[in-house]
Amino acid sequence: MDAKINQFFESVTSFFGGGDNIPWSTPDVVLGCEREVADAEKDGSEDRVNDSIMRLSWALVHSRQPEDVQRGIAMLEASLTNTNSPLQKREKLYLLAVGHYRSGDYPRSRHFLDQCLEIAPDWRQALALKKNVEERITKDGVIGIGIAATAVSLIGIAAALARRG
Repeated sequence: MDAKINQFFESVTSFFGGGDNIPWSTPDVVLGCEREVADAEKDGSEDRVNDSIMRLSWALVHSRQPEDVQRGIAMLEASLTNTNSPLQKREKLYLLAVGHYRSGDYPRSRHFLDQCLEIAPDWRQALALKKNVEERITKDGVIGIGIAATAVSLIGIAAALARRG
């Protein structure tokens, strides 16, 4: 019996928690990447600056801090138009998808994943994130339907009680 209760609670926790396997970055990692960008800018090597900015973007969209995630999204969106390499474009689209996923904007995340998968249709990392995004969209829909049904029921009960009184 205890095993069934534990299994129930684990499934509820998984449903609402969304067990993705996307790594998190720490404030120390973000700070280290910011220093790396500053050092690269002092050196003047454009390739080194671009590589450092990509690492910083990765750290930001993987952060637990919403303002970091938004900053990472803004950096990636600003640099996306200047991307010529399909590999770099794929990476930036994926990081944008991660950022929007972390922000809870699942339809936007799916949009960037679709673009990413046009470049690399078999990329397992993007396919795994897309699966998580689709699950979240479905869960949000189920929760939304449940909330709407509850609201309608409460309105009906209130109306019935009002007619009685």
